Amino acid sequence: MQPVDITAILPHRYPFLLVDRVIEVEVGKRIVALKNVTMNEPFFIGHFPNRPIMPGVLLCEAVVQAGGILARMTAPDPRHDGQIAMLATLDRVRFRQPVTPGDPVRLGVETIRRRGPFWKMRGAAVVDGKIAAELEFTVALETEQAREVSP
Repeated sequence: MQPVDITAILPHRYPFLLVDRVIEVEVGKRIVALKNVTMNEPFFIGHFPNRPIMPGVLLCEAVVQAGGILARMTAPDPRHDGQIAMLATLDRVRFRQPVTPGDPVRLGVETIRRRGPFWKMRGAAVVDGKIAAELEFTVALETEQAREVSP
């Protein structure tokens, strides 16, 4: 799956779209995606200027985005058009090693269980066969609506 296909599923756009390619999908069960980390990432300006490291929270976000793709691909029913996968919980997060410019990060996610719109998942960000981050999380498929914000 190419970037144009990913943007048809995820509402994220640059600089917050953190999935570059989907490599494998077993609908409803698991997904493997890729994030190519480059020196041009906007967060490297301040994290950290002399030792660029991808922020852990963004590693988690990349894994969750892959999970969101899996959930949306599993529910292609027209009644689900306009739905987006919203992060509901983040659990058991562990960071094992830093991710730096030039690292290709494999994002692996598997479904633990599904109840209605809620998807409990387990995922990992892996660089050169070593786990950089691992986590469990829940996404909820929700209808994307324009919300009016009060001043």
